[in-house]
Amino acid sequence: MTEPLHIVGGGMAGSEAAWQAAQAGIPVVLHEMRPKVETFAHRTGDLAEMVCSNSFRSDDDEQNAVGLLHWEMRAANGLIMSTADRHRLPAGGALAVDRDPFAADVTAQLKAHPLVSVSYEEVTELPETGRWIFATGPLTSPALAEAISAVTGTGALAFFDAIAPIVYAESIDMSVAWRQSRYDKGETEEERTAYINCPMTKPQYEAFIDAMLAADKAEFHEGETAGYFDGCLPIEVMTERGRETLRHGPMKPVGLTNPHDPENKPYAVVQLRRDNKLGTLYNIVGFQTKMKYGAQTEVFRMIPGLQEARFARLGGIHRNTFLNSPTLLDGQMRLKARPNIRFAGQVTGVEGYVESAAMGLLAGRMAAAEILGRELPPVPQTTAMGALVTHISGGAEAKTFQPMNVNFGLFPPLEGVRGGRRGRKDRYKGYTDRAKEDWTGWLEGQAAETA
Repeated sequence: MTEPLHIVGGGMAGSEAAWQAAQAGIPVVLHEMRPKVETFAHRTGDLAEMVCSNSFRSDDDEQNAVGLLHWEMRAANGLIMSTADRHRLPAGGALAVDRDPFAADVTAQLKAHPLVSVSYEEVTELPETGRWIFATGPLTSPALAEAISAVTGTGALAFFDAIAPIVYAESIDMSVAWRQSRYDKGETEEERTAYINCPMTKPQYEAFIDAMLAADKAEFHEGETAGYFDGCLPIEVMTERGRETLRHGPMKPVGLTNPHDPENKPYAVVQLRRDNKLGTLYNIVGFQTKMKYGAQTEVFRMIPGLQEARFARLGGIHRNTFLNSPTLLDGQMRLKARPNIRFAGQVTGVEGYVESAAMGLLAGRMAAAEILGRELPPVPQTTAMGALVTHISGGAEAKTFQPMNVNFGLFPPLEGVRGGRRGRKDRYKGYTDRAKEDWTGWLEGQAAETA
């Protein structure tokens, strides 16, 4: 009988790893501590629950590294992407999903798979025998984090991840706000109007900045330090970096025209993105926060159009744990000190739903191949998958290692392509064309070997 694969953590990475291994014919035991052991951020016991946002970001597979990663996961018959496509919501050029039905669907598919069993209990040790993938994500339990530290000898690093608030759509004043995707992106009218926009004048913006700077913030526990990941900074931390920072970040007013006042360009714009299929909930884009709840309601109601806003969920902050992977993991994502264990997902130092699921996809395939007596060839670094796994397994500088989103800066350079901003469109198309060819070849090589 084939040796089972144990996967700890039922988030994006663990769910995808379980699916890939089971599809390869490997029996899987998926260990998930929720709902018996709760976390600060999760609300349900469903697998692949989306906590921070409902967006998988850009779906452009020709000009965007995240969109390319979507393409590669679809080509590999990924569970997360196929389920996301079924529960897609209008979001301009992005892939956003109806988060609760999405998680319920992932859970149902895994539980229905004949080779997958789900065990609801907390795993607190790194086993010395058996084949394991640990995909416990940013909210790794304290007991397991201690066990990881004991085995690695270096300890896990920690930073803080912040959650954006969600607003009831009916409480948004549409006589002030309007619907439009930036630059009218999208092939349908629904896509081109996927966002709600709230405009600000310069005096309103300045008052808003002052209020955020003065608001009560969540305090850290003794011994904790705030080492934020730049891709998910609390909005007030961005504000502290300079009063104009938000106008060049989540509140940039470009690509938008206010139909209520088309002659006057807003000084800043707050965008809200649909958070469920019914269109009853919207999250405030880029507004992760560590302000205390009372301060949040006061400050966010200063936004024109949100003066009477009701919040389905306020923002929050939680600890995020990740490994110094370049020193700890090999190219097959195995823990060097204990090779029967692989790590996957955000705990490896990738950032984002898509990147986490992608590392789960690779870990699941690698573990399955190993159990079947073969080892997968290295993933081409020219692909989005390969660029990420190379980065975390030795491509990054260990001394300054920080969580990383997929981006074209991780890809080997192209020869004979113009550099700079003017050559960017052709260069990005060159990256994605090369990646698709190499990823297809890598997948076909595995199919030929198992035929």
